[in-house]
Amino acid sequence: MNKNISISCLLLLFGSILSFSCFRTSTGNAVEEVPQVDEVFKLKTVDELYEFLTYAEGSYPLVSAHRGGPGKGFPENAIQTFAEVASKMPAIIECDIAMTKDSVLVLMHDETLDRTTTGKGKLSKKTYAELLELHLKDIDGEETRYKIPTLEEALTWGIGRVIYTLDVKKSVPYEKVIEAIRKTKAESNSIIITYSANQAEVVNKLAPDLMISASIKKSDDLTRLNDLGIPDNRLVAFVGTREPDSSTYSLLRQHGIKSILGTIGNLDRAAERAGYQVYADYIVNGADILSTDRPFEAQKALDFYIQKRNITSPYIH
Repeated sequence: MNKNISISCLLLLFGSILSFSCFRTSTGNAVEEVPQVDEVFKLKTVDELYEFLTYAEGSYPLVSAHRGGPGKGFPENAIQTFAEVASKMPAIIECDIAMTKDSVLVLMHDETLDRTTTGKGKLSKKTYAELLELHLKDIDGEETRYKIPTLEEALTWGIGRVIYTLDVKKSVPYEKVIEAIRKTKAESNSIIITYSANQAEVVNKLAPDLMISASIKKSDDLTRLNDLGIPDNRLVAFVGTREPDSSTYSLLRQHGIKSILGTIGNLDRAAERAGYQVYADYIVNGADILSTDRPFEAQKALDFYIQKRNITSPYIH
């Protein structure tokens, strides 16, 4: 009897080790196990994206999920996480683009792999084949079965489902990002994030049809962008991580430019303390898009705001 129990225990232990080993060495691509998400946005052309992102009275407010909206079991910068968010709301997905040693564009925020994956060291020192051996970790540092996605995988999956704001890391040439957008035909759901007027000018010259997120916190910032030949209808304005003066919102609306307020940090914490309805206050005060680490809580407030004002958009199902 004891011998049988011992054999059973050994078999169970061996099976567990084998199962764990298979989990660790799985090399499937990053779009495996992505739940089905129906079309959310009816954006077929870049002109439709321009129109959707041009401010007008009664514009549809949106949540932008910072790093894709990670949560328990859902890593940052993972297509499965994007799908979880997109299944609950019409979302903008903010994600980060890095480049491997062999010049493959992938989604990753940190320079190193340690915090968000089962790997270690600098991503730029790894080939894409090496990254395929890794798994992503969720916000609690727990390993998931999900893989590091390539930019092309994310863009292809996102068409009709999300709008991307693409945060391009310093080591990544804008040309390669634009090439990926062209290859996947994702112009109608892609916005490239820039942090200075000079960066915005570079992107606009390389791809004058693409939408740009530019930092606009005062009137001089917008004047500079206009002087560099960037049309208002190619711009969405990041106004910072604290609420700007009302004159900034007024200026942007006069130019038909929608604003992104970064609630990440203090404003998210204020909403957590006071209640999710605070997110609606940010919209009432002038923001059009909320870039947040709490997308589901923010969307609860926006749903109430949208229903109360009977706001609709021809570009949202």
